[in-house]
Amino acid sequence: MIGASMEIGVYGLGRFGGFWASQLAAFHTVLGWSRNENRSTPAGVRRVSENECLAAPVVILCVTISAMEEVLEKIAKLLAPGTLVMDTCSVKVYPANLMLRLLPPEIEIIATHPMFGPDSGVDGITGLPMVFSPMRVDERIAQLWSSNFEAMGLKVIDMSPKQHDEEMAFSQGITHFIGRVLGELDLNSSIIGTAAYKKLLDIVQQTCNDPWDLFVDLQRFNPNTAAMRGRLQVAINLMLDKFESIELPEDI
Repeated sequence: MIGASMEIGVYGLGRFGGFWASQLAAFHTVLGWSRNENRSTPAGVRRVSENECLAAPVVILCVTISAMEEVLEKIAKLLAPGTLVMDTCSVKVYPANLMLRLLPPEIEIIATHPMFGPDSGVDGITGLPMVFSPMRVDERIAQLWSSNFEAMGLKVIDMSPKQHDEEMAFSQGITHFIGRVLGELDLNSSIIGTAAYKKLLDIVQQTCNDPWDLFVDLQRFNPNTAAMRGRLQVAINLMLDKFESIELPEDI
């Protein structure tokens, strides 16, 4: 059973923010704010002003990684002492350090990465993973929110931002990179396409369906993705070199 319903301000109602707000609204009172006034309000969410959203005791930031510094500088003076702030960025070292540096010491901080979105969570979020990194927060509050997310059906994974980014460079980072590369080939479905080929098309569809800014931010703000891209390039060149020494049959 989930604990008592809490009031949460979801700051940013973009593609992921709107989805996450709607999931939270099934268990809590959710106040949502978006800088885009024309963006639709998710089911169960009450649309409020920016100040009202930031006045909630719990504020969840659903903004792009590249916008985090500007957003934190803006909201730091608007948050009440004791407010719990969580980010939802797909990288963790960068936003965690920003929150620790830019938010006042009386603000509680948990870095999170819900490992899902509108595509992977279309059939529900039960069993899906969520990285949970308490940074500057009372242990009881951290445990409360870990339990709350577990009660929503999520698999909560306690992990440091450093470990998160190291592992994500060679999981999410490489998946998005290869998906975007394959997307440049304009691949099409085929009646004789193998099961493996169809899985490749699924990767292309899912990664290319995300905003371009997310892809760039994943590569730019994770300190481990440059090494991933370098190793990938070496592996591709190695495979191409192997075929240089293979003699083709005369009938081809």
